[in-house]
Amino acid sequence: MKKKVAFYTLGCKLNFSETSTIARSFSEEGFERVDFSENADMYVINTCSVTENADKKFKTIVKQAQGVNPNAFVAAIGCYAQLKPKDLAAVDGVDLVLGATEKFKITDYVNDLSKNDFGQVHSCEIEEADFYVGSYAIGDRTRAFLKVQDGCDYKCTYCTIPLARGISRSDTLSNVLKNAAEISSKGIKEIVLTGVNIGDYGKGEFGNKRHEHTFLDLVKALDEVEGIHRLRISSIEPNLLKNETIDFVAQSNSFVPHFHIPLQSGSDDLLKLMKRRYLTDLYIDRVSKIKTVMPNACIGVDVIVGFPGETEERFLETYHFLSELDISYLHVFTYSERDNTPAAAMEGVVPKNVRNKRSKMLRGLSVKKRRAFYESQLNTNRTVLFEGENKEGYIHGFTENYVKVKSPWNPELINTLHEVVLTEIDEDGLVRFEFK
Repeated sequence: MKKKVAFYTLGCKLNFSETSTIARSFSEEGFERVDFSENADMYVINTCSVTENADKKFKTIVKQAQGVNPNAFVAAIGCYAQLKPKDLAAVDGVDLVLGATEKFKITDYVNDLSKNDFGQVHSCEIEEADFYVGSYAIGDRTRAFLKVQDGCDYKCTYCTIPLARGISRSDTLSNVLKNAAEISSKGIKEIVLTGVNIGDYGKGEFGNKRHEHTFLDLVKALDEVEGIHRLRISSIEPNLLKNETIDFVAQSNSFVPHFHIPLQSGSDDLLKLMKRRYLTDLYIDRVSKIKTVMPNACIGVDVIVGFPGETEERFLETYHFLSELDISYLHVFTYSERDNTPAAAMEGVVPKNVRNKRSKMLRGLSVKKRRAFYESQLNTNRTVLFEGENKEGYIHGFTENYVKVKSPWNPELINTLHEVVLTEIDEDGLVRFEFK
């Protein structure tokens, strides 16, 4: 009988790509992968450390696994496992905790899958996380997440990622292209580029700190890969998104007009306290440049609310800044204190009820922004890539510029591209269409 393994991923697209690669290593060792809700001999949880909620959710997921099979072997990997290995090992039911470098060798640590009395920890000093492991996620989606970069050399005062993932380092261009070709050969239509700081691509490509290639070199090379219909840039820092890259995407064969650009605050005072590497003027310039060459581009924004020192005045500065900016949606993060970060010791702590109220205001603004963007796209011709899931009798898909559409369920549409005319927005805030 094959041993069965199941995976649960918390956090970002990068985590999903790494889970996929780790899962393939289990397949090579003769394991059968099953859904996390099914009975398995081993459960692997890929953790996240970005927010307090991801920390709390870990315990819930361990209980969920134990509810299905109390005798299963439970392993924790990922960012939180690197930052707080002893805390995770102390959670009832956890048998193994692996840090940043060990997670890619997880099958070496798995022998007879017998439960341990105490969680075993194998975790490196983060300075040792200086080598690169390429990853991509495929399988249950019509798109693949392709990891091109890992780690970060920035020192934002709220962020634990450099502590959890180490220094900035990149995959070799040749390996990225090889992985992209592999993904394409499996019939997947869309690739999303992921990393911790992908605009820093090229640093550490061959184990040194020089840039052998730039992010623009990467984009140009991927645009030439046969068989890829769509390439999407995930999140890229505004100071690393150059005009040349924007101009190239505007005339590209495969790259779609969709950018996700972290802002974090619309107050220059707060951006300085956060040690971000730009001010609001540069951010306005990036949005303006994109909209000049790609008027229908979708622009998503990350923003943090409740950072220490965020007075009512500074919050309203952020709110009005975003309100007036030609963007399409927000990802709102409520600030939570993280150990070993400078921000955790800063003055001007914002009460949690105020953080929650401000978060709600910005989420409301995001709904308005998305609606306005969708309305601007009505009666235009777009290409939709349809997803694979039947959601209450409907199939969903995304246009190249990230408008989410819905249509009555038709399995023949799965993972196919179709030209459509966007016609109306329904009561769920999704767009209906007619085939061209």
